[in-house]
Amino acid sequence: MVVEAGVREAYGAALVELGAQDPKVVVLDADLSSSTQTRGFAKAFPDRFFNVGLAEQNMMGIASGLASTGRTVFVSTFAVFAMGRCFDQVRMSICQPSANVKIVATHGGVTVGEDGSSHQAVEDFALSCSLPTFTVVVPADATETSQAIKTAAATPGPFYIRLPRPKLPVICENGYRFVLGKASTMRQGKNATIVAVGIMVAKALEAAETLKQSGIDCRVLNMSTLKPLDEAAVIKAARETGAIVTAEEHLEHGGLGSMVTRVVAREFPVPVHCVALKNTYAKSGKPDELLQRYGLTAADIVKAVMAAIKARR
Repeated sequence: MVVEAGVREAYGAALVELGAQDPKVVVLDADLSSSTQTRGFAKAFPDRFFNVGLAEQNMMGIASGLASTGRTVFVSTFAVFAMGRCFDQVRMSICQPSANVKIVATHGGVTVGEDGSSHQAVEDFALSCSLPTFTVVVPADATETSQAIKTAAATPGPFYIRLPRPKLPVICENGYRFVLGKASTMRQGKNATIVAVGIMVAKALEAAETLKQSGIDCRVLNMSTLKPLDEAAVIKAARETGAIVTAEEHLEHGGLGSMVTRVVAREFPVPVHCVALKNTYAKSGKPDELLQRYGLTAADIVKAVMAAIKARR
């Protein structure tokens, strides 16, 4: 039986833990605390929680100011606002001074669903990874989310952490340890490698199981730290398996696929196929329907792996 857990809820619980441990942790939200799950921190530590209202750009400036006084600042809103609406403020007030601000953006990707393209952040990997001082993390489940949030709190400098709206299958089992900057090998394999982030990691594991039935032994890497990318893991996969497929809930251009392809082309060229949103915005619809319509399913990963292996031959 597949066990699912809310990643946003894991984030909220981690914040409360951090708040109890460190009085310098403060949290800002833009009138979305019920959705981002920062409301638990607000209840536990009302003097360290600031709801700025519908003023996301101002929130980024306030966060930078608080960070300059020695605080560890967590800022939350929807991903489409955090990087889209606030990019200039993030760039000028947080990135350039390397402020100790952790932007934890929820409702990333097309699985926001019926809210439609206005609320579906599909460019945020490209935007956040373009910022020189930022660390970018995309957890694969609730377990990894909790660990990533605590790691971000203990690591100086700006972070962008993207979380989805839906609950996700728990794939990081007991004993799992998130290591910043390192890919996690979720499954060994010798015939091809799937490199995935976020919600697509569970789908990559499902695809690998399907491929096994066809005699294809597929490695699965959870590239939860998108920046800095674990280039060593990518190069090792290229050398040992000879074909790579990337999987992400993001536009093909500028995200995981672009980053992996750049490393492979420079260090050890092999076929790389990308499962991602193809140069389009998504329509309004139920999350699973949108993933199906735009080619972001386990079956699509299977097809991409078969094509990559064929290209290698």
